Amino acid sequence: MIRTPLRPLARVLPARARGENPDLIERENLAQRHRDMEVQARTRAEGRLLVLAAFFVCAYVAIGGRMALMATSEPAEPVASIGGSAIANQRADIVDREGRILATNFETHSLYAQPPQMVDPAAAAEKLAQIFPDLDQQDLLKRFTGKRKFLWIKKKISPEQMQAVHDIGDPGLLFGPREMRLYPNGRLAAHVLGGASFGKEGVNAAEVIGVAGVEKQFDDYLRDPANAGKPLALSLDLSIQDAAEEVLYGGMKLMNAKGATSILMDVHTGEVISVASLPDFDPNDRPRVPIEGEDPSESPLFNRSVQGVYELGSTFKIFAAAQAMELGLVTPSTVIDTRGPLRWGKFLIRDFHNYGNELTVEKIIEKSSNIGTARLAQQIGAERQRSFLDSLGMLKPTPFEIVEAKGGQPLLPPNWSELSAMTISYGHGISTTPMHLAAGYATIANGGHYVAPTILKQTHAPEQGPQVMSPEVARASLKMLRKVVSEGTASFAEVKGYDVGGKTGSADKPKRNGGYYKDKVIATFASVFPIHDPQYVLIVTLDEPQIIAYGEERRTAGWTAAPVAAEMIARLAPLLGLRPQIEPAPLDSVTLTSN
Repeated sequence: MIRTPLRPLARVLPARARGENPDLIERENLAQRHRDMEVQARTRAEGRLLVLAAFFVCAYVAIGGRMALMATSEPAEPVASIGGSAIANQRADIVDREGRILATNFETHSLYAQPPQMVDPAAAAEKLAQIFPDLDQQDLLKRFTGKRKFLWIKKKISPEQMQAVHDIGDPGLLFGPREMRLYPNGRLAAHVLGGASFGKEGVNAAEVIGVAGVEKQFDDYLRDPANAGKPLALSLDLSIQDAAEEVLYGGMKLMNAKGATSILMDVHTGEVISVASLPDFDPNDRPRVPIEGEDPSESPLFNRSVQGVYELGSTFKIFAAAQAMELGLVTPSTVIDTRGPLRWGKFLIRDFHNYGNELTVEKIIEKSSNIGTARLAQQIGAERQRSFLDSLGMLKPTPFEIVEAKGGQPLLPPNWSELSAMTISYGHGISTTPMHLAAGYATIANGGHYVAPTILKQTHAPEQGPQVMSPEVARASLKMLRKVVSEGTASFAEVKGYDVGGKTGSADKPKRNGGYYKDKVIATFASVFPIHDPQYVLIVTLDEPQIIAYGEERRTAGWTAAPVAAEMIARLAPLLGLRPQIEPAPLDSVTLTSN
Protein backbone atom coordinates (compact mmCIF):
# COMPACT_ATOMS: atom_id res chain seq x y z
CA MET A 1 0.00 0.00 0.00
CA ILE A 2 1.36 3.39 -1.03
CA ARG A 3 0.85 6.04 1.60
CA THR A 4 -0.05 9.49 0.26
CA PRO A 5 1.25 12.26 2.56
CA LEU A 6 -1.16 14.99 3.61
CA ARG A 7 1.42 17.69 2.60
CA PRO A 8 2.94 16.58 -0.71
CA LEU A 9 6.35 18.34 -0.74
CA ALA A 10 6.80 17.78 -4.47
CA ARG A 11 3.98 20.23 -5.06
CA VAL A 12 4.33 22.42 -1.98
CA LEU A 13 7.97 23.54 -2.53
CA PRO A 14 7.45 24.74 -6.12
CA ALA A 15 4.24 26.49 -5.03
CA ARG A 16 6.14 28.43 -2.38
CA ALA A 17 8.72 29.45 -4.89
CA ARG A 18 6.02 30.90 -7.07
CA GLY A 19 4.45 32.71 -4.09
CA GLU A 20 1.32 30.45 -4.01
CA ASN A 21 -0.46 29.28 -0.81
CA PRO A 22 0.63 25.65 0.07
CA ASP A 23 -2.43 25.13 2.36
CA LEU A 24 -4.70 24.95 -0.68
CA ILE A 25 -2.68 22.08 -2.04
CA GLU A 26 -2.96 20.29 1.35
CA ARG A 27 -6.76 20.71 1.53
CA GLU A 28 -7.20 19.47 -2.07
CA ASN A 29 -5.09 16.43 -1.30
CA LEU A 30 -7.17 15.69 1.84
CA ALA A 31 -10.47 16.00 -0.10
CA GLN A 32 -9.22 13.52 -2.72
CA ARG A 33 -8.28 11.14 0.01
CA HIS A 34 -11.75 11.33 1.54
CA ARG A 35 -13.37 10.70 -1.87
CA ASP A 36 -11.28 7.54 -2.34
CA MET A 37 -12.25 6.25 1.10
CA GLU A 38 -15.93 6.88 0.36
CA VAL A 39 -15.73 4.90 -2.90
CA GLN A 40 -14.14 1.95 -1.08
CA ALA A 41 -16.81 1.99 1.66
CA ARG A 42 -19.61 2.12 -0.90
CA THR A 43 -18.14 -0.78 -2.86
CA ARG A 44 -17.80 -2.88 0.30
CA ALA A 45 -21.42 -2.13 1.37
CA GLU A 46 -22.82 -3.00 -2.06
CA GLY A 47 -21.01 -6.37 -1.95
CA ARG A 48 -22.49 -7.19 1.42
CA LEU A 49 -25.99 -6.28 0.20
CA LEU A 50 -25.56 -8.58 -2.81
CA VAL A 51 -24.54 -11.52 -0.57
CA LEU A 52 -27.49 -10.90 1.76
CA ALA A 53 -29.89 -10.67 -1.19
CA ALA A 54 -28.57 -13.96 -2.60
CA PHE A 55 -29.10 -15.65 0.78
CA PHE A 56 -32.70 -14.46 0.98
CA VAL A 57 -33.40 -15.60 -2.57
CA CYS A 58 -32.07 -19.09 -1.80
CA ALA A 59 -34.11 -19.27 1.41
CA TYR A 60 -37.30 -18.25 -0.36
CA VAL A 61 -36.70 -20.81 -3.13
CA ALA A 62 -36.16 -23.61 -0.60
CA ILE A 63 -39.24 -22.70 1.41
CA GLY A 64 -41.35 -22.34 -1.72
CA GLY A 65 -40.20 -25.74 -3.03
CA ARG A 66 -41.02 -27.44 0.28
CA MET A 67 -44.47 -25.86 0.36
CA ALA A 68 -45.14 -27.01 -3.20
CA LEU A 69 -44.06 -30.56 -2.28
CA MET A 70 -46.35 -30.63 0.75
CA ALA A 71 -49.24 -29.26 -1.30
CA THR A 72 -49.00 -32.13 -3.80
CA SER A 73 -48.53 -34.96 -1.22
CA GLU A 74 -51.24 -37.07 0.49
CA PRO A 75 -52.31 -35.82 3.93
CA ALA A 76 -51.28 -38.02 6.85
CA GLU A 77 -51.83 -37.97 10.56
CA PRO A 78 -48.73 -37.30 12.66
CA VAL A 79 -47.63 -40.51 14.35
CA ALA A 80 -45.59 -41.16 17.42
CA SER A 81 -42.34 -42.91 16.76
CA ILE A 82 -40.41 -45.17 19.09
CA GLY A 83 -37.10 -46.88 18.82
CA GLY A 84 -36.84 -50.49 17.70
CA SER A 85 -36.92 -52.58 14.58
CA ALA A 86 -39.54 -52.07 11.92
CA ILE A 87 -42.62 -54.35 11.98
CA ALA A 88 -42.88 -56.68 9.01
CA ASN A 89 -46.59 -56.61 8.16
CA GLN A 90 -46.68 -58.24 4.74
CA ARG A 91 -48.13 -61.78 4.67
CA ALA A 92 -48.48 -64.05 1.65
CA ASP A 93 -51.88 -65.19 0.40
CA ILE A 94 -53.25 -68.73 0.77
CA VAL A 95 -54.91 -70.18 -2.33
CA ASP A 96 -56.63 -73.44 -3.29
CA ARG A 97 -55.32 -75.85 -5.92
CA GLU A 98 -56.84 -73.71 -8.69
CA GLY A 99 -55.32 -70.48 -7.39
CA ARG A 100 -58.52 -69.14 -5.83
CA ILE A 101 -58.05 -66.96 -2.75
CA LEU A 102 -58.64 -68.58 0.64
CA ALA A 103 -56.83 -66.00 2.79
CA THR A 104 -55.44 -62.59 1.88
CA ASN A 105 -54.57 -59.20 3.38
CA PHE A 106 -56.86 -56.22 3.75
CA GLU A 107 -55.84 -52.62 4.38
CA THR A 108 -57.58 -51.10 7.35
CA HIS A 109 -56.89 -48.65 10.18
CA SER A 110 -56.55 -48.71 13.92
CA LEU A 111 -57.94 -46.04 16.21
CA TYR A 112 -55.95 -44.64 19.12
CA ALA A 113 -56.08 -41.59 21.34
CA GLN A 114 -53.57 -39.12 22.73
CA PRO A 115 -55.51 -37.64 25.70
CA PRO A 116 -53.26 -34.56 26.19
CA GLN A 117 -54.25 -33.40 22.69
CA MET A 118 -57.99 -33.96 23.16
CA VAL A 119 -60.20 -30.88 23.21
CA ASP A 120 -63.41 -32.33 24.66
CA PRO A 121 -62.89 -35.82 26.16
CA ALA A 122 -66.48 -36.10 27.41
CA ALA A 123 -68.01 -35.40 24.00
CA ALA A 124 -65.52 -37.70 22.29
CA ALA A 125 -66.33 -40.56 24.71
CA GLU A 126 -70.07 -40.11 24.13
CA LYS A 127 -69.78 -40.15 20.34
CA LEU A 128 -67.32 -43.05 20.29
CA ALA A 129 -69.73 -45.13 22.37
CA GLN A 130 -72.40 -44.44 19.73
CA ILE A 131 -70.09 -45.47 16.88
CA PHE A 132 -68.81 -48.57 18.70
CA PRO A 133 -71.65 -50.05 20.81
CA ASP A 134 -69.25 -52.50 22.48
CA LEU A 135 -67.37 -49.60 24.14
CA ASP A 136 -68.50 -48.17 27.47
CA GLN A 137 -68.82 -44.36 27.56
CA GLN A 138 -67.88 -44.00 31.24
CA ASP A 139 -64.87 -46.24 30.86
CA LEU A 140 -63.69 -44.23 27.85
CA LEU A 141 -64.07 -40.96 29.74
CA LYS A 142 -62.15 -42.35 32.69
CA ARG A 143 -59.29 -43.42 30.41
CA PHE A 144 -59.29 -40.11 28.52
CA THR A 145 -59.02 -38.08 31.73
CA GLY A 146 -56.36 -40.27 33.30
CA LYS A 147 -52.59 -39.91 33.26
CA ARG A 148 -51.89 -41.98 30.18
CA LYS A 149 -50.66 -40.19 27.08
CA PHE A 150 -51.51 -42.99 24.63
CA LEU A 151 -54.54 -45.33 24.44
CA TRP A 152 -55.65 -47.99 21.98
CA ILE A 153 -59.35 -47.67 21.29
CA LYS A 154 -59.88 -50.12 18.40
CA LYS A 155 -57.32 -52.31 16.68
CA LYS A 156 -59.47 -52.62 13.52
CA ILE A 157 -62.14 -50.28 12.20
CA SER A 158 -64.17 -50.14 9.00
CA PRO A 159 -64.03 -47.23 6.52
CA GLU A 160 -67.50 -46.16 7.66
CA GLN A 161 -66.41 -46.13 11.30
CA MET A 162 -63.27 -44.23 10.37
CA GLN A 163 -65.33 -41.52 8.68
CA ALA A 164 -67.65 -41.30 11.67
CA VAL A 165 -64.66 -40.78 13.99
CA HIS A 166 -63.30 -38.17 11.57
CA ASP A 167 -66.58 -36.30 11.92
CA ILE A 168 -66.07 -36.02 15.68
CA GLY A 169 -63.22 -33.66 14.85
CA ASP A 170 -61.19 -34.13 18.01
CA PRO A 171 -57.42 -33.76 17.32
CA GLY A 172 -56.63 -36.31 20.02
CA LEU A 173 -58.32 -39.14 18.06
CA LEU A 174 -55.84 -40.52 15.54
CA PHE A 175 -55.64 -43.35 13.00
CA GLY A 176 -52.85 -45.76 12.19
CA PRO A 177 -52.68 -47.74 8.92
CA ARG A 178 -52.28 -51.51 9.14
CA GLU A 179 -53.05 -54.78 7.40
CA MET A 180 -55.41 -57.42 8.72
CA ARG A 181 -56.03 -61.02 7.59
CA LEU A 182 -59.19 -61.53 5.57
CA TYR A 183 -60.93 -64.82 4.77
CA PRO A 184 -63.29 -63.92 1.91
CA ASN A 185 -65.12 -67.27 2.01
CA GLY A 186 -66.15 -66.96 5.64
CA ARG A 187 -66.58 -70.35 7.32
CA LEU A 188 -65.42 -72.36 4.34
CA ALA A 189 -62.42 -74.55 5.26
CA ALA A 190 -62.22 -72.74 8.60
CA HIS A 191 -60.49 -75.57 10.47
CA VAL A 192 -57.84 -75.91 7.77
CA LEU A 193 -57.05 -72.20 7.57
CA GLY A 194 -57.22 -71.76 11.34
CA GLY A 195 -56.94 -68.00 11.61
CA ALA A 196 -54.53 -65.17 12.35
CA SER A 197 -54.17 -62.39 14.88
CA PHE A 198 -51.95 -59.41 15.64
CA GLY A 199 -48.56 -60.00 17.20
CA LYS A 200 -46.12 -57.11 17.62
CA GLU A 201 -48.04 -53.85 17.18
CA GLY A 202 -47.09 -50.26 16.48
CA VAL A 203 -49.02 -47.11 15.73
CA ASN A 204 -48.68 -47.37 11.96
CA ALA A 205 -48.15 -51.13 11.51
CA ALA A 206 -49.02 -54.48 13.06
CA GLU A 207 -47.48 -57.91 12.73
CA VAL A 208 -49.98 -60.56 11.52
CA ILE A 209 -49.24 -64.02 12.93
CA GLY A 210 -50.99 -67.37 12.52
CA VAL A 211 -52.80 -68.79 15.54
CA ALA A 212 -54.12 -72.12 14.21
CA GLY A 213 -54.36 -74.37 11.15
CA VAL A 214 -52.08 -73.80 8.17
CA GLU A 215 -51.75 -70.15 9.16
CA LYS A 216 -49.73 -71.25 12.18
CA GLN A 217 -48.11 -74.32 10.59
CA PHE A 218 -46.65 -72.25 7.75
CA ASP A 219 -46.30 -68.96 9.63
CA ASP A 220 -42.60 -68.60 8.83
CA TYR A 221 -43.19 -69.18 5.11
CA LEU A 222 -46.11 -66.77 4.92
CA ARG A 223 -44.11 -64.01 6.64
CA ASP A 224 -40.81 -64.59 4.84
CA PRO A 225 -40.08 -61.65 2.49
CA ALA A 226 -37.66 -63.88 0.58
CA ASN A 227 -40.68 -65.62 -0.95
CA ALA A 228 -41.63 -62.35 -2.65
CA GLY A 229 -45.27 -62.78 -1.68
CA LYS A 230 -45.61 -66.15 -3.44
CA PRO A 231 -48.91 -67.64 -2.23
CA LEU A 232 -49.17 -70.90 -0.33
CA ALA A 233 -51.07 -73.36 -2.56
CA LEU A 234 -53.21 -75.92 -0.74
CA SER A 235 -54.56 -79.20 -2.07
CA LEU A 236 -58.13 -78.11 -1.32
CA ASP A 237 -60.56 -77.43 -4.15
CA LEU A 238 -62.82 -74.54 -3.18
CA SER A 239 -65.85 -75.76 -5.17
CA ILE A 240 -65.61 -79.30 -3.81
CA GLN A 241 -65.01 -78.05 -0.27
CA ASP A 242 -68.17 -75.93 -0.47
CA ALA A 243 -70.29 -78.82 -1.77
CA ALA A 244 -68.87 -81.23 0.83
CA GLU A 245 -69.60 -78.87 3.72
CA GLU A 246 -73.13 -78.25 2.45
CA VAL A 247 -73.94 -81.97 2.20
CA LEU A 248 -72.27 -82.77 5.52
CA TYR A 249 -74.20 -80.04 7.30
CA GLY A 250 -77.49 -81.27 5.86
CA GLY A 251 -76.65 -84.86 6.79
CA MET A 252 -75.67 -83.88 10.32
CA LYS A 253 -79.00 -82.11 10.84
CA LEU A 254 -81.01 -84.89 9.19
CA MET A 255 -79.35 -87.53 11.36
CA ASN A 256 -79.65 -85.39 14.52
CA ALA A 257 -75.90 -85.65 15.13
CA LYS A 258 -74.08 -83.22 17.40
CA GLY A 259 -71.02 -83.13 15.17
CA ALA A 260 -69.61 -84.47 11.91
CA THR A 261 -66.48 -84.66 9.81
CA SER A 262 -65.63 -85.71 6.27
CA ILE A 263 -62.37 -86.23 4.38
CA LEU A 264 -61.92 -86.58 0.62
CA MET A 265 -58.42 -87.76 -0.29
CA ASP A 266 -56.62 -88.60 -3.52
CA VAL A 267 -55.42 -92.20 -3.09
CA HIS A 268 -52.31 -91.74 -5.27
CA THR A 269 -50.89 -88.41 -4.06
CA GLY A 270 -52.34 -88.20 -0.56
CA GLU A 271 -53.73 -84.74 -1.36
CA VAL A 272 -56.76 -83.89 0.75
CA ILE A 273 -59.22 -82.34 -1.69
CA SER A 274 -61.70 -81.41 1.01
CA VAL A 275 -61.86 -81.78 4.78
CA ALA A 276 -64.74 -80.53 6.88
CA SER A 277 -65.50 -80.49 10.59
CA LEU A 278 -68.81 -79.41 12.09
CA PRO A 279 -69.72 -77.34 13.98
CA ASP A 280 -67.35 -74.77 12.53
CA PHE A 281 -66.60 -71.06 12.90
CA ASP A 282 -65.72 -67.92 10.95
CA PRO A 283 -61.93 -67.36 11.00
CA ASN A 284 -62.59 -63.64 10.52
CA ASP A 285 -64.07 -63.68 14.04
CA ARG A 286 -62.61 -66.65 15.91
CA PRO A 287 -64.48 -67.72 19.06
CA ARG A 288 -62.66 -67.95 22.37
CA VAL A 289 -60.52 -70.95 23.23
CA PRO A 290 -62.13 -73.36 25.74
CA ILE A 291 -61.02 -72.71 29.29
CA GLU A 292 -59.70 -75.36 31.63
CA GLY A 293 -62.43 -77.77 32.68
CA GLU A 294 -64.49 -77.38 29.51
CA ASP A 295 -64.74 -80.25 27.04
CA PRO A 296 -62.59 -79.23 24.02
CA SER A 297 -64.74 -81.36 21.69
CA GLU A 298 -67.71 -79.12 22.48
CA SER A 299 -65.96 -76.08 21.01
CA PRO A 300 -66.44 -75.13 17.34
CA LEU A 301 -62.64 -74.77 17.23
CA PHE A 302 -62.29 -78.55 17.68
CA ASN A 303 -61.18 -80.18 14.42
CA ARG A 304 -62.80 -83.62 14.42
CA SER A 305 -60.89 -84.83 11.39
CA VAL A 306 -57.46 -84.69 13.08
CA GLN A 307 -58.17 -84.05 16.77
CA GLY A 308 -61.12 -86.38 17.20
CA VAL A 309 -59.55 -89.62 18.47
CA TYR A 310 -62.31 -92.22 18.22
CA GLU A 311 -62.84 -95.96 18.21
CA LEU A 312 -63.86 -96.31 14.55
CA GLY A 313 -65.45 -99.70 14.89
CA SER A 314 -65.91 -102.15 12.04
CA THR A 315 -64.10 -99.96 9.51
CA PHE A 316 -60.95 -101.67 10.87
CA LYS A 317 -62.10 -105.15 9.85
CA ILE A 318 -60.76 -104.83 6.33
CA PHE A 319 -57.25 -104.33 7.75
CA ALA A 320 -57.47 -107.66 9.61
CA ALA A 321 -58.67 -109.45 6.46
CA ALA A 322 -55.98 -107.81 4.30
CA GLN A 323 -53.19 -108.73 6.72
CA ALA A 324 -54.38 -112.31 7.03
CA MET A 325 -54.36 -112.61 3.23
CA GLU A 326 -50.97 -110.91 2.98
CA LEU A 327 -49.52 -113.44 5.43
CA GLY A 328 -50.98 -116.31 3.40
CA LEU A 329 -53.16 -117.44 6.28
CA VAL A 330 -56.45 -117.17 4.35
CA THR A 331 -57.96 -116.37 0.98
CA PRO A 332 -61.27 -114.59 0.37
CA SER A 333 -62.98 -117.98 0.16
CA THR A 334 -61.42 -119.48 3.31
CA VAL A 335 -64.11 -120.63 5.75
CA ILE A 336 -63.88 -119.32 9.31
CA ASP A 337 -65.68 -120.62 12.41
CA THR A 338 -68.14 -117.93 13.50
CA ARG A 339 -70.04 -119.80 16.19
CA GLY A 340 -70.72 -117.52 19.09
CA PRO A 341 -70.32 -116.09 21.49
CA LEU A 342 -66.53 -116.30 21.30
CA ARG A 343 -65.14 -116.68 24.80
CA TRP A 344 -61.71 -115.43 25.88
CA GLY A 345 -61.28 -115.78 29.60
CA LYS A 346 -64.19 -113.97 31.22
CA PHE A 347 -64.84 -111.88 28.10
CA LEU A 348 -67.39 -112.69 25.41
CA ILE A 349 -67.33 -111.47 21.82
CA ARG A 350 -70.69 -111.43 20.03
CA ASP A 351 -72.01 -110.52 16.61
CA PHE A 352 -74.76 -107.98 15.99
CA HIS A 353 -76.76 -110.79 14.32
CA ASN A 354 -76.39 -114.56 14.22
CA TYR A 355 -74.58 -115.22 10.94
CA GLY A 356 -74.37 -118.99 11.33
CA ASN A 357 -71.57 -121.33 12.29
CA GLU A 358 -69.29 -120.59 9.35
CA LEU A 359 -68.53 -117.68 7.02
CA THR A 360 -65.94 -117.13 4.34
CA VAL A 361 -63.49 -114.26 4.83
CA GLU A 362 -65.35 -112.35 2.14
CA LYS A 363 -68.67 -112.88 3.96
CA ILE A 364 -67.10 -111.89 7.29
CA ILE A 365 -66.40 -108.44 5.83
CA GLU A 366 -69.72 -108.28 3.99
CA LYS A 367 -71.78 -109.22 7.05
CA SER A 368 -69.41 -107.43 9.48
CA SER A 369 -68.84 -110.35 11.82
CA ASN A 370 -66.94 -109.50 15.01
CA ILE A 371 -66.36 -113.17 15.80
CA GLY A 372 -64.97 -113.93 12.35
CA THR A 373 -62.60 -110.96 12.46
CA ALA A 374 -61.45 -111.89 15.96
CA ARG A 375 -60.64 -115.40 14.67
CA LEU A 376 -58.47 -113.84 11.98
CA ALA A 377 -56.69 -111.74 14.63
CA GLN A 378 -55.92 -114.90 16.62
CA GLN A 379 -54.21 -116.36 13.57
CA ILE A 380 -52.27 -113.14 12.90
CA GLY A 381 -51.06 -112.61 16.46
CA ALA A 382 -50.66 -109.44 18.51
CA GLU A 383 -47.10 -108.59 17.49
CA ARG A 384 -47.70 -108.95 13.77
CA GLN A 385 -50.95 -107.00 14.02
CA ARG A 386 -49.22 -104.13 15.81
CA SER A 387 -46.45 -104.04 13.21
CA PHE A 388 -48.97 -104.01 10.34
CA LEU A 389 -51.02 -101.18 11.84
CA ASP A 390 -47.80 -99.27 12.45
CA SER A 391 -46.95 -99.57 8.74
CA LEU A 392 -50.35 -97.98 8.04
CA GLY A 393 -49.44 -95.03 10.30
CA MET A 394 -52.06 -95.95 12.91
CA LEU A 395 -49.79 -95.73 15.95
CA LYS A 396 -48.60 -92.12 15.74
CA PRO A 397 -50.08 -88.74 14.78
CA THR A 398 -50.61 -88.21 11.07
CA PRO A 399 -48.14 -85.98 9.18
CA PHE A 400 -51.04 -83.83 7.97
CA GLU A 401 -49.67 -80.26 7.85
CA ILE A 402 -51.83 -78.38 10.32
CA VAL A 403 -50.75 -77.82 13.91
CA GLU A 404 -53.81 -79.55 15.36
CA ALA A 405 -52.81 -82.86 13.75
CA LYS A 406 -49.93 -83.19 16.21
CA GLY A 407 -52.48 -83.60 18.99
CA GLY A 408 -54.18 -86.54 17.28
CA GLN A 409 -52.16 -89.19 19.12
CA PRO A 410 -53.85 -92.59 18.81
CA LEU A 411 -54.90 -94.28 22.04
CA LEU A 412 -53.34 -97.74 22.22
CA PRO A 413 -53.76 -100.58 24.71
CA PRO A 414 -51.08 -100.52 27.43
CA ASN A 415 -50.63 -104.26 26.95
CA TRP A 416 -51.16 -105.42 23.36
CA SER A 417 -52.37 -108.89 24.34
CA GLU A 418 -54.22 -111.49 22.31
CA LEU A 419 -57.50 -110.11 23.63
CA SER A 420 -56.44 -106.61 22.54
CA ALA A 421 -55.61 -107.96 19.08
CA MET A 422 -59.04 -109.57 18.85
CA THR A 423 -60.96 -106.41 19.79
CA ILE A 424 -58.70 -104.14 17.73
CA SER A 425 -59.44 -106.29 14.68
CA TYR A 426 -63.00 -104.94 14.74
CA GLY A 427 -62.07 -101.40 15.78
CA HIS A 428 -62.41 -101.50 19.57
CA GLY A 429 -59.56 -101.02 22.01
CA ILE A 430 -57.73 -98.64 19.68
CA SER A 431 -58.70 -95.03 18.97
CA THR A 432 -57.50 -93.08 15.93
CA THR A 433 -58.60 -90.05 13.96
CA PRO A 434 -60.63 -90.13 10.75
CA MET A 435 -57.49 -88.88 8.97
CA HIS A 436 -55.66 -92.06 10.02
CA LEU A 437 -58.51 -94.07 8.56
CA ALA A 438 -58.36 -92.16 5.27
CA ALA A 439 -54.66 -92.94 4.90
CA GLY A 440 -55.27 -96.62 5.67
CA TYR A 441 -58.03 -96.98 3.07
CA ALA A 442 -55.94 -95.07 0.53
CA THR A 443 -53.24 -97.71 0.99
CA ILE A 444 -55.69 -100.42 -0.03
CA ALA A 445 -57.07 -98.32 -2.89
CA ASN A 446 -53.73 -97.47 -4.56
CA GLY A 447 -52.41 -101.03 -4.72
CA GLY A 448 -50.82 -101.40 -1.31
CA HIS A 449 -48.49 -98.40 -0.95
CA TYR A 450 -48.81 -96.26 2.17
CA VAL A 451 -49.53 -92.65 1.29
CA ALA A 452 -49.29 -89.82 3.80
CA PRO A 453 -52.15 -87.29 3.80
CA THR A 454 -51.11 -83.77 2.84
CA ILE A 455 -52.80 -80.38 2.67
CA LEU A 456 -50.27 -79.01 0.16
CA LYS A 457 -50.81 -79.08 -3.59
CA GLN A 458 -48.39 -81.55 -5.15
CA THR A 459 -46.66 -80.12 -8.22
CA HIS A 460 -44.54 -83.16 -9.02
CA ALA A 461 -45.14 -86.86 -9.57
CA PRO A 462 -45.96 -88.53 -6.25
CA GLU A 463 -43.34 -90.70 -4.62
CA GLN A 464 -44.65 -94.12 -3.72
CA GLY A 465 -44.53 -94.94 -0.05
CA PRO A 466 -43.52 -98.30 1.42
CA GLN A 467 -45.30 -101.38 0.09
CA VAL A 468 -47.61 -102.43 2.93
CA MET A 469 -49.48 -105.16 1.06
CA SER A 470 -49.26 -106.75 -2.36
CA PRO A 471 -51.38 -105.46 -5.26
CA GLU A 472 -53.22 -108.81 -5.33
CA VAL A 473 -54.26 -108.49 -1.69
CA ALA A 474 -55.27 -104.86 -2.26
CA ARG A 475 -57.48 -105.87 -5.21
CA ALA A 476 -59.07 -108.69 -3.20
CA SER A 477 -59.76 -106.24 -0.35
CA LEU A 478 -61.41 -103.79 -2.76
CA LYS A 479 -63.71 -106.55 -4.00
CA MET A 480 -64.76 -107.22 -0.43
CA LEU A 481 -65.47 -103.54 0.14
CA ARG A 482 -67.58 -103.48 -2.98
CA LYS A 483 -69.58 -106.46 -1.70
CA VAL A 484 -70.28 -104.56 1.54
CA VAL A 485 -72.08 -101.87 -0.48
CA SER A 486 -73.73 -104.05 -3.14
CA GLU A 487 -74.88 -106.86 -0.82
CA GLY A 488 -73.91 -106.05 2.77
CA THR A 489 -74.38 -103.54 5.57
CA ALA A 490 -73.77 -100.40 3.48
CA SER A 491 -76.47 -100.76 0.83
CA PHE A 492 -77.56 -97.15 1.42
CA ALA A 493 -74.13 -96.04 0.17
CA GLU A 494 -74.80 -97.22 -3.39
CA VAL A 495 -74.53 -94.46 -6.00
CA LYS A 496 -75.70 -95.31 -9.51
CA GLY A 497 -72.97 -94.89 -12.08
CA TYR A 498 -70.18 -94.95 -9.51
CA ASP A 499 -69.01 -98.27 -8.11
CA VAL A 500 -68.64 -97.45 -4.43
CA GLY A 501 -66.90 -99.78 -2.03
CA GLY A 502 -66.65 -99.21 1.68
CA LYS A 503 -67.16 -100.36 5.22
CA THR A 504 -69.43 -99.18 7.99
CA GLY A 505 -68.32 -98.80 11.59
CA SER A 506 -70.45 -98.10 14.68
CA ALA A 507 -68.65 -97.80 18.00
CA ASP A 508 -70.08 -96.96 21.41
CA LYS A 509 -69.03 -93.47 22.39
CA PRO A 510 -66.70 -93.33 25.41
CA LYS A 511 -67.39 -91.12 28.41
CA ARG A 512 -64.85 -88.49 29.48
CA ASN A 513 -64.35 -90.19 32.84
CA GLY A 514 -64.29 -93.76 31.58
CA GLY A 515 -66.84 -96.27 30.38
CA TYR A 516 -69.19 -96.08 27.41
CA TYR A 517 -72.60 -94.62 26.70
CA LYS A 518 -75.25 -97.24 25.98
CA ASP A 519 -77.24 -95.02 23.65
CA LYS A 520 -74.56 -92.92 21.88
CA VAL A 521 -72.29 -94.01 19.04
CA ILE A 522 -69.65 -92.73 16.67
CA ALA A 523 -70.87 -93.80 13.23
CA THR A 524 -68.34 -93.94 10.38
CA PHE A 525 -68.43 -94.94 6.74
CA ALA A 526 -65.09 -95.33 4.95
CA SER A 527 -65.43 -95.56 1.18
CA VAL A 528 -63.41 -95.88 -2.02
CA PHE A 529 -64.68 -94.83 -5.44
CA PRO A 530 -64.83 -95.75 -8.25
CA ILE A 531 -63.91 -99.24 -7.12
CA HIS A 532 -62.84 -100.49 -10.60
CA ASP A 533 -60.26 -97.68 -10.84
CA PRO A 534 -59.85 -96.20 -7.35
CA GLN A 535 -59.20 -92.48 -7.32
CA TYR A 536 -60.56 -91.18 -4.03
CA VAL A 537 -61.22 -92.17 -0.45
CA LEU A 538 -64.13 -90.56 1.40
CA ILE A 539 -64.53 -90.78 5.17
CA VAL A 540 -67.75 -89.61 6.84
CA THR A 541 -68.07 -89.68 10.64
CA LEU A 542 -71.13 -88.62 12.64
CA ASP A 543 -71.06 -87.94 16.38
CA GLU A 544 -74.16 -89.29 18.17
CA PRO A 545 -76.46 -89.73 15.15
CA GLN A 546 -80.01 -90.88 15.82
CA ILE A 547 -82.96 -91.24 13.46
CA ILE A 548 -86.30 -92.98 13.38
CA ALA A 549 -86.72 -95.28 10.36
CA TYR A 550 -89.39 -97.91 9.80
CA GLY A 551 -90.70 -97.20 13.27
CA GLU A 552 -87.40 -97.93 15.01
CA GLU A 553 -84.59 -95.84 16.43
CA ARG A 554 -81.46 -96.20 14.28
CA ARG A 555 -77.90 -95.20 15.18
CA THR A 556 -75.65 -97.51 13.20
CA ALA A 557 -73.47 -96.26 10.37
CA GLY A 558 -75.39 -98.19 7.74
CA TRP A 559 -78.44 -96.07 8.49
CA THR A 560 -76.69 -92.76 9.21
CA ALA A 561 -73.16 -92.22 7.85
CA ALA A 562 -73.55 -94.38 4.72
CA PRO A 563 -76.45 -92.42 3.13
CA VAL A 564 -74.69 -89.12 3.89
CA ALA A 565 -71.59 -90.43 2.12
CA ALA A 566 -73.70 -91.55 -0.84
CA GLU A 567 -75.18 -88.08 -1.23
CA MET A 568 -71.73 -86.58 -0.98
CA ILE A 569 -70.28 -88.89 -3.66
CA ALA A 570 -73.21 -88.12 -5.97
CA ARG A 571 -72.50 -84.39 -5.58
CA LEU A 572 -68.70 -84.49 -5.65
CA ALA A 573 -67.92 -87.10 -8.32
CA PRO A 574 -69.04 -84.89 -11.26
CA LEU A 575 -67.06 -81.97 -9.82
CA LEU A 576 -64.02 -84.26 -9.69
CA GLY A 577 -64.39 -85.03 -13.39
CA LEU A 578 -65.52 -88.62 -12.86
CA ARG A 579 -68.03 -89.79 -15.46
CA PRO A 580 -70.67 -92.27 -14.33
CA GLN A 581 -70.49 -95.79 -15.74
CA ILE A 582 -73.89 -96.49 -17.25
CA GLU A 583 -74.75 -100.17 -17.39
CA PRO A 584 -76.38 -101.29 -20.68
CA ALA A 585 -80.05 -102.15 -20.48
CA PRO A 586 -81.05 -105.82 -20.91
CA LEU A 587 -82.17 -106.76 -24.40
CA ASP A 588 -85.60 -107.91 -23.29
CA SER A 589 -86.37 -104.32 -22.29
CA VAL A 590 -85.68 -103.00 -25.80
CA THR A 591 -88.76 -102.57 -28.04
CA LEU A 592 -88.37 -102.62 -31.82
CA THR A 593 -90.49 -100.14 -33.75
CA SER A 594 -91.00 -99.56 -37.47
CA ASN A 595 -91.58 -96.37 -39.35
